[in-house]
Amino acid sequence: MRWIIFVIIYIVLDIYAYQAFKTVTRHSWIYIIYLALSLGVLAYLLYQFNVPEKQGLTGARSYAIGFFLAFFAPKLIFFVLLFGEDLVRLVVSGFQKIAHTEQEYALPSRRRFISQIALGIAAIPFASLLYGMYHGRYNYKVLKYVLHFEDLPAAFDGYKITQISDIHSGSFDNPEKIKYGIDLINEQQSDAIMFTGDLVNNTASEMDDWKEVFGTLSAKDGVFSVLGNHDYGDYVNWESAAAKKANLDALKAVHGEMGWNLLLDDHKKIARGNDSIAIVGVENWGAGFKQVGDLDRAASGLTEKEFKILLSHDPSHWQEKVRKDEKKFHITLSGHTHGMQFGIEIPGWFKWSPVQYRYEYWAGIYEEAGRFLNVNRGFGFLAYPGRVGIWPEVSVIELRKGSKPV
Repeated sequence: MRWIIFVIIYIVLDIYAYQAFKTVTRHSWIYIIYLALSLGVLAYLLYQFNVPEKQGLTGARSYAIGFFLAFFAPKLIFFVLLFGEDLVRLVVSGFQKIAHTEQEYALPSRRRFISQIALGIAAIPFASLLYGMYHGRYNYKVLKYVLHFEDLPAAFDGYKITQISDIHSGSFDNPEKIKYGIDLINEQQSDAIMFTGDLVNNTASEMDDWKEVFGTLSAKDGVFSVLGNHDYGDYVNWESAAAKKANLDALKAVHGEMGWNLLLDDHKKIARGNDSIAIVGVENWGAGFKQVGDLDRAASGLTEKEFKILLSHDPSHWQEKVRKDEKKFHITLSGHTHGMQFGIEIPGWFKWSPVQYRYEYWAGIYEEAGRFLNVNRGFGFLAYPGRVGIWPEVSVIELRKGSKPV
């Protein structure tokens, strides 16, 4: 029934889109091409999400979503503008009927310039979404931050961290672009690399073709990682609980095979002479998502005065638990939101994404009482196979001892 309602809505919107094309041009072949593409996109989406053997967000399903969005977003614009015009036409014709009863009632014809405006505006999201699929998803950006702490151990003044998040390897299809992204990470020559969850979309096997390249990530103090909500296999129907557990065990093993230090409610210390900092990693904890992370267990044995960097996939964990924890986690590194892979950013001036209406902390650096959160926009992509305005991110954070210069 849900699919039937969905198809009806799609067709209604298509009628308005068709009216726009018909008003602007008299070439019937343009209508035919448009309708063929539109119905083809709808059929592909229905096929991908109604084949029993397909589960989770596969690459093919992502493309089905991407092409659907590229066609659906313009239809909404057609509907808003042309339906608004229809309301005006009804009002005008009704007034004429009342004022001039002797005249035959007639609905005014559509005005061509309204349809032209609709086509012009609709072309923007159409082109943007296709561009995001073609180029935006691999348009990696290195974002650099310098954070100051009075209580940073002196030996770690200038310590540099590179953070990546949300790889979602099941969505990848371009080895050269992924290698470019990995090389970009290594070029930062950071002291440590930290990955904050969602290595896959659904299953551990998604990493089979990518383990080798991600295993080339290298830093002096190593690569540290945690799990994200997608890593637990919760979005797949497993034949048994044992099969689901085996998948999770296999995924944990992948981290080790790549040489990464997977922290499961645990911590490790990095030493520089007599000084040290603690890298703390929790399993996933998110408001509205899986909540298995145990912060107390992860930081067991650490004191308030020790400098701590926390890896926690979901930024809502910082909002709900971490920022006021008595043990004082100096920096929390998160991901999860992807910045919704869509939005507008003018660095240092303005940023907006629909995801901000779900997450208060959704991209970039946040600070409260000397405790910092960085929400990485993600390395990969999920569902919509692209990015528009919110580009894939490599975060580079430099730690400095002392107060921030005025």
